[in-house]
Amino acid sequence: MIWDRNKECLPHEEIVKLQERRLKTLVKYLYTRVPFYKNAFDEKGVKPKDVRSLSFVSELPFTTKADLRDHYPYGLFAALLHQIVEIHASSGTTGRPIVVGYTRNDIDNWGEAMARTMTACGVSFDDIVQNAYGYGLFTGGLGAHYGSLKIGAAVVPISGGQTEKQIMLLSDFRSTVICSTPSFSLHMAEVAESMGVNIRELPIRVGIFGAEPWTKEMRHQIEERWGIKAFDIYGLTEITGPGVSFECSEHNGLHINEDLFYPEIIDPVTLKPLPDGEFGELVFTTLVKEGAPFLRYRTRDLTRLVRSKCECGRTLVKMDRVSGRSDDMLIIRGVNVFPSQIESVLLSIKETLPHYLIIVKREGAMDALEIKVECKQEVLKAGKDKIDEVAGKIVHKIKDIIGISVKINLVEPSTIERSVGKAKRVLDERAKNSH
Repeated sequence: MIWDRNKECLPHEEIVKLQERRLKTLVKYLYTRVPFYKNAFDEKGVKPKDVRSLSFVSELPFTTKADLRDHYPYGLFAALLHQIVEIHASSGTTGRPIVVGYTRNDIDNWGEAMARTMTACGVSFDDIVQNAYGYGLFTGGLGAHYGSLKIGAAVVPISGGQTEKQIMLLSDFRSTVICSTPSFSLHMAEVAESMGVNIRELPIRVGIFGAEPWTKEMRHQIEERWGIKAFDIYGLTEITGPGVSFECSEHNGLHINEDLFYPEIIDPVTLKPLPDGEFGELVFTTLVKEGAPFLRYRTRDLTRLVRSKCECGRTLVKMDRVSGRSDDMLIIRGVNVFPSQIESVLLSIKETLPHYLIIVKREGAMDALEIKVECKQEVLKAGKDKIDEVAGKIVHKIKDIIGISVKINLVEPSTIERSVGKAKRVLDERAKNSH
């Protein structure tokens, strides 16, 4: 299913023309309305009239999370405050939050982006959408809400948490779609089992998951536990929230709403643009936002862009699922390690459960990795030899992938703290250990 064929199936040359028109308008808008951008342009010796094509994008300044924090709360807003109808902020726990404002047009465009997203996941006006993304300053809940309303689906705005109530409503309301973080969906499946509810027998048929990186292995776990089709969606508060990109029925990349958001891939070290197909850091320019539009925003997410024909009929460029973040990368004994690499191994081990914590420590002058992972009860009951066998298998597989040895600590089911929002997967104790 496709929500808007006129936009999602445009020939590439038509998309480029649209992006160029919108980029020129955006640059003039930012230059005249946001002092931060006027100063950044002047420092580079660039004027709005210089921007004649998309090829000039690489000459324009970047925007970073630090810029948003430095101009907290409204310093990067381009619209006047009386034009702002909604304000959201990032879920960050340290420092000043990232604040973005939306005009009425921004809300309409957000709903449009999410309508495309949900339609691509197979959702229609016949569905009942149980929305377990958090409502509030976090953009996930209202983004999925606006998309559901746009396509005419019924939405159950339960928000995050309340796990037992989630299970009860899934059953009583006969919900057909669940929206949540992937880690919370697995937690719900666990709780359903403890309540004696067979979640596979409920009417739920589609899961729309995002807000945290997850692997193909986790997708298989979710689909097996729930008996549903699981779809990956991507977004971030700074760009609009969810709705930036989405999987279709082909499950081979996420289509970017590139008429709304212009994507680039850059080398995170040199900051130079990379060609399609090469992995690097994802950068976005918001092409139609009025409230808080951003130019070349560095997401820190690592992926690549793929331009190949999709069987679904969409011509929108695709991005690979995010493999990690340039600022979440762990450097252990000189080796670059991404949590997603470790997760892919853990979820391929049939004796373990999909709940783990990566602990980074300093032992003497050396960094060390310990991984706590829950294992199935039958492994623990089988005794030390079986536990050592499973732990050894994990150690061997992880060393094959990242090249360093790790300590594996197999623990009882349900002993690692669960999250109703974004899962906390890494605990870095090196600073504490250095004192």
